[in-house]
Amino acid sequence: MAKVTFKKDLCKGCGLCITACPKKIIALSKDEINQKGHHPAEITDQEKCIGCAFCATMCPDCVITVEK
Repeated sequence: MAKVTFKKDLCKGCGLCITACPKKIIALSKDEINQKGHHPAEITDQEKCIGCAFCATMCPDCVITVEK
């Protein structure tokens, strides 16, 4: 099973990872605001992640880590 982690304090909430995810399991947090004042991206269903790393590839700030 793949594991996706986000450095939430560095995420600027651009949403590129959301559009890149083929399983549509990434969303911007509705409850959390990081130090930069943005809603960071988060994984909504870790079990459905296939480990493709499209999200990490699209992230301009390299805040996503995908482990298989």
